[in-house]
Amino acid sequence: MKKLLVLFLVIGTVSCSTIQTAYDYSKEVDFSKFKTYQFTQDDLEAAVGQLNRNRIIPAVENELAAKGLTKSDNPDLLVNVHIKSQQKVDATATTTGGYGRWGWYGGYSTTQVSYNEYTEGTMFISLIEAASQNLVWQGTGTKTLNESASPSKREESINYSVKQILSNYPPPK
Repeated sequence: MKKLLVLFLVIGTVSCSTIQTAYDYSKEVDFSKFKTYQFTQDDLEAAVGQLNRNRIIPAVENELAAKGLTKSDNPDLLVNVHIKSQQKVDATATTTGGYGRWGWYGGYSTTQVSYNEYTEGTMFISLIEAASQNLVWQGTGTKTLNESASPSKREESINYSVKQILSNYPPPK
């Protein structure tokens, strides 16, 4: 019974933090040569709000450090993080009713349409070769944002999202 409860908790946690990720990269680049990075000036002035910027930058730094990269004033890679959000609406129509006393001709039905408004956010993490200024790798992650999340849940969500986006860096050889 305990194992079943733990399984439900794990499934619930994973399903709540669903993120769709994708990545692309230049096949001509030897990614093993990259050892250092620096954020672009755009990242340090990102319009995502200071509190979220203060969560995003350390999350990216932690993941890049886990991959063996160090921050430097003379970097091999420039890191650019861009956030895009978009309001979305889902509509669901539900038809209910019956046949009535007269079969098809005397029946009734009602259709109820419910709308769900939400914000979808996409994070782009781009890695640019500093020497050539060419984009060499880019990862994206898209998920529904919980705008009423607590500060700790926001940080947890950002850390998870960055980890998932950078999970395919460096790309397979």
